[in-house]
Amino acid sequence: MSLAIVILAAGKGTRLKSKRPKVLHRIGGKAMLLHVIDQARQLVDPADICVIVGHEAEAVRAAVAPQGVQFAEQAQQRGTGHALQQALPFLAGYTNVLVLSGDVPLLGAETLEALRDFHLCEQAAMTILTAELENPFGYGRIIRREPHAPEVAGIVEQKDLPAGQAALREINSGIYAFAAPALAAQIGRLQANNAQGELYLTDMAGLLAAAGQRVLALPVRSPVEVLGANTIAELMTLDAALRKQTAERHMAAGVTIFQPHTVVIDAEVEIGADTVIEPFVQLLGQTRIGPDTTVRSYSVLEDMTVGADVVIRQGCILQQSEIRAGSRIGPYAHMRPESLVEEGVHVGNFVELKKTHMGPGAKANHLAYLGDADIGVGANVGAGTIVCNYDGVDKHRTVIGEGAFIGSDSVLVAPLTVGVGAYVAAASCVTEDVPDGALAVGRARQVNKEGWAAKRRARLLHRGKDG
Repeated sequence: MSLAIVILAAGKGTRLKSKRPKVLHRIGGKAMLLHVIDQARQLVDPADICVIVGHEAEAVRAAVAPQGVQFAEQAQQRGTGHALQQALPFLAGYTNVLVLSGDVPLLGAETLEALRDFHLCEQAAMTILTAELENPFGYGRIIRREPHAPEVAGIVEQKDLPAGQAALREINSGIYAFAAPALAAQIGRLQANNAQGELYLTDMAGLLAAAGQRVLALPVRSPVEVLGANTIAELMTLDAALRKQTAERHMAAGVTIFQPHTVVIDAEVEIGADTVIEPFVQLLGQTRIGPDTTVRSYSVLEDMTVGADVVIRQGCILQQSEIRAGSRIGPYAHMRPESLVEEGVHVGNFVELKKTHMGPGAKANHLAYLGDADIGVGANVGAGTIVCNYDGVDKHRTVIGEGAFIGSDSVLVAPLTVGVGAYVAAASCVTEDVPDGALAVGRARQVNKEGWAAKRRARLLHRGKDG
């Protein structure tokens, strides 16, 4: 058995009122089309998947090319039947084909497998994935030959439903399986006998049935799987459904998520067992979180790698960096891309890291900016420390040695090395390297002027009387 999968992704999506191609709108953190491709790849190799592109074809190609799929182009959008005609050269040599929609992103691999297996077992020419909806208005309805038989006589669009069929609730999902030879033999007979002048793939059911071929219907277990999106509001409905599924999957694997309806977790996030996610957290992109970790409310993690037994306190913004086991972050810490926090590090409130490597056990507990810095094992960075890493043209690195102590309110002007075990006195501005074990003092000597305040007040009082 050779199986191909064709994904229809050429449409414009006019009702979205967006310049972005419909299938590239995102739910659960990535484009709808990528969700569909992910499911398809669980059944076949990427080379057996053909994406039909049309509107903004180059943008769609660029977005999905790394997936290794094939492409066919529908230069003029003349309907779903016309779109599938463009894939006929790709289908040569395949015995069966699944046809998916690039804007139906919730369809699970298990459902696709069930459709494939049913289609093959029944040796059908066409199998239609259907759903029973409470409100089927607007969808094409399935007309079965007998009320409970799998055979389909045809698909009738909403506007063409006679009065006696208006109560039918079984709808066409737009997801199909075809025997490839039967498809190739009949698809050229599609006619554009409709107001839009388009070739509809739904008409294949009637053509194949009239030719004596078996056309069957298979109801989907969960109707939400076949929902598409024609408006931004419908897109957000899909996003909410996917995120609910994602949260439930993590909770089933041992993750505690308080008030999951408030938490945003992208589809590809991974979380270890016994981790706790508090309300209003966002876990985005390719974030990976180890076991026994706590992420407290209002923190946002994007493309982060977080180890085991980490505590991320409230309101942290963490991006494209790594935090290793046992570290404590925040509250209100900011990690910018390409930072690394090793084991047992403390990054406290209102500390910002940018391309900074903090060695095991290092601490920066309060109100600091550490940019382009390497901070050694066990080093302590005091409150209010600023690394001046930018001279207006270039960025420069600062190296703080193992066990060094940086006093509060220090300014470290890069390029700079503070040696192993060295000290920097509080309120120092350090512009030269500090040797191992040395103390750097970079501040003016304090001078106390006795009686100065009383004399100043007297002058001000005299000035006021003169005025």
